[in-house]
Amino acid sequence: MARFRRRTCIILLLFILFICSIMMALKTLRPDRAGFGDPFGLGLLPELQQRTVLLDSKQNLLNRAQGDTVTRVSNLHNIAVNTMKASMSSVKKLEEELSPPNYNFHIFYYTWYGNPQFDGKYIHWNHPLLPHWDPKIANNYPKGRHNPPEDIGANFYPELGSYSSKDPTVIEAHMKQMRAASTGVIVLSWYPPGMADENGEPTDDLVPVVLDYAHKYNLKVTFHIEPYKDRDDRSMYHNVKYIIDKYGSHPAFYRHKTSTGRLLPMFYVYDSYVTIPEIWANLLTVSGSQSIRNTPYDALFIALLVEERHKHDIHRSGFDGMYTYFATNGFSYGSSHHNWASLKAFCDSNNLMFIPSVGPGYIDTSIRPWNNHNTRNRVNGKYYETAFSAALLVRPEIISITSFNEWHEGTQIEKAIPKRTGQVVYLDYKPHKPNVYLELTQKWSEKYRKEQEQWLM
Repeated sequence: MARFRRRTCIILLLFILFICSIMMALKTLRPDRAGFGDPFGLGLLPELQQRTVLLDSKQNLLNRAQGDTVTRVSNLHNIAVNTMKASMSSVKKLEEELSPPNYNFHIFYYTWYGNPQFDGKYIHWNHPLLPHWDPKIANNYPKGRHNPPEDIGANFYPELGSYSSKDPTVIEAHMKQMRAASTGVIVLSWYPPGMADENGEPTDDLVPVVLDYAHKYNLKVTFHIEPYKDRDDRSMYHNVKYIIDKYGSHPAFYRHKTSTGRLLPMFYVYDSYVTIPEIWANLLTVSGSQSIRNTPYDALFIALLVEERHKHDIHRSGFDGMYTYFATNGFSYGSSHHNWASLKAFCDSNNLMFIPSVGPGYIDTSIRPWNNHNTRNRVNGKYYETAFSAALLVRPEIISITSFNEWHEGTQIEKAIPKRTGQVVYLDYKPHKPNVYLELTQKWSEKYRKEQEQWLM
């Protein structure tokens, strides 16, 4: 009996030691800094994690001067963390409520906005008033800059306020809105690393976050290559290679299926006409000295058509198609709806894609106060629907939308709200709700999808 008790005690002791060793092993697997509030899976998005650290560091410098470093940095970190914890159940519910994304509806998107919380200052919302090129006319108009948050460089006021494009909650809200509108491809305004427009700051480091959130909502992302300094055949080859090498493997990276069955990236090239056709031909024709054709970086390159003569230059340059961008019917040859049929016929006869650009209206007098003659009134959505109707008449393979959030030119379909300050009364979407242009886009996306099915029968 004594021997049995001794054996039992030994077995019990060994069992206790085994349990303790398991607990110690599990403790070593848990990061020392982890708390119960830490989000599972944040490490799967290293680009966002790195971005949060960079933002925290920048905010630290500002907050030392303000005396509230710990609170502000903690809040900023929590914003980034909490948005990435959005449950998949909410996304699944969204999928059930909305029609599927239309990958033939492409929408221009800008990430150049900033505010003090995320950027240390306002960016783009404080846009300067641009002078007219004629000094005699310029003298008749005000000068200076806008003063956010009450006074911004736009004629409408966003529901999200003077937001930062770095704010993860803003990015997610934008993805929800674009998905609700049944668009499918985000055409992201892009400058090479370290470069930006004259009123902005570099935004290439935001691309991974945009891709991640786009993927969450089954959206795709392509690139709107802006006219950066010294853009030519050599730099374009380098930058296309950079984009494809860095972002091409992401599931949200857009590839278009051609008539021959190839899946190719697509690049919209803004202000392509400022570069002569001979330079573009070096890049875009098979015999060009910098030819990108039949390489791993081959793609579909879409040129901007403004004047009628540009169609011949586009063809000679080796581009794969053309788009019209401007949401101002009658402003240019390309943006005039009555010219779209002849442009589509030209493209069809030369194996080019024609991508008309539709928009809800146009007003840029908050930054170009002398440009009132180019304003296009929204007419409570009728202008937008007229543009869609004109686009469908030419049966395009793709329709582009100008824009989701180009607030300076008043072409946005993003939610806007009524707002009045002591100095400014902003335009709004009344008598409709803030989401009216998202709803109209969704309506025409469905109509386009159904008509396209009939065209292909």
